[in-house]
Amino acid sequence: MPARIAYYLNLQGPAIAIDTACSSSLVAMHVACQGLWTGEIEMALAGGVSIRCTPELYKAEHQAGMLSPSGQCYTFDDRANGFVPGEGVGVVLLKRLEDALANGDHIYGVIRGGSGINQDGTTNGITAPSLRSQVQLEQNIYKQFGINPKDIQMVEAHGTGTKLGDPIEYQALTQAFKHYTDKKSYCAIGSIKTNIGHTQMAAGIAGVIKVLLALKHRKIPPLHYTLIKEIAILNLKIVLFMSILN
Repeated sequence: MPARIAYYLNLQGPAIAIDTACSSSLVAMHVACQGLWTGEIEMALAGGVSIRCTPELYKAEHQAGMLSPSGQCYTFDDRANGFVPGEGVGVVLLKRLEDALANGDHIYGVIRGGSGINQDGTTNGITAPSLRSQVQLEQNIYKQFGINPKDIQMVEAHGTGTKLGDPIEYQALTQAFKHYTDKKSYCAIGSIKTNIGHTQMAAGIAGVIKVLLALKHRKIPPLHYTLIKEIAILNLKIVLFMSILN
């Protein structure tokens, strides 16, 4: 797919397919930002797509007890009983800020800090996240880019709506924040999976688009609230911008 997109848009830079499961589209953004910071590229398209063409994945997820029997994703909620599958595609166009300003581009948001990636290592199961790894990654990013969590107003989490992953993610954020501040109940937390389902490889970019919408409307959407129509509108604008480049 990256090669096909590069062909149709006549792009000569790196065209890379990234598969890190649910974090694929966010890792794609991370790699794109690295290229912009080092000057390797002038512009990047980063995103993800997830389409379920056969019932095989549903069967495997059901057998593993991962799906919500109620068909509702209750992220960070006592009612959490599994995730809800979704399909989606999202793409963002990334440039260095000075270049975007010079070109008169419409800017939906600015990545002011930085990004980082790591792996859980060995846990008590291949689908079980590591609290220690998440805390280390968050604290490393805060230190490297001079970010103080006391100034963060919203965190868009992975939050799949499971009793295993959600508490670990919440505990990791709490521990990482406590290293810098004792403030409580000041930072909103959310997950777009309660709005459109778990879109697998496209989940990360969907969360980014949600944050851009929150910035645009100056409102933080609540959990378990439908955003599908508004996200489709923003996606259309981004696709149109991409078409202009062709």
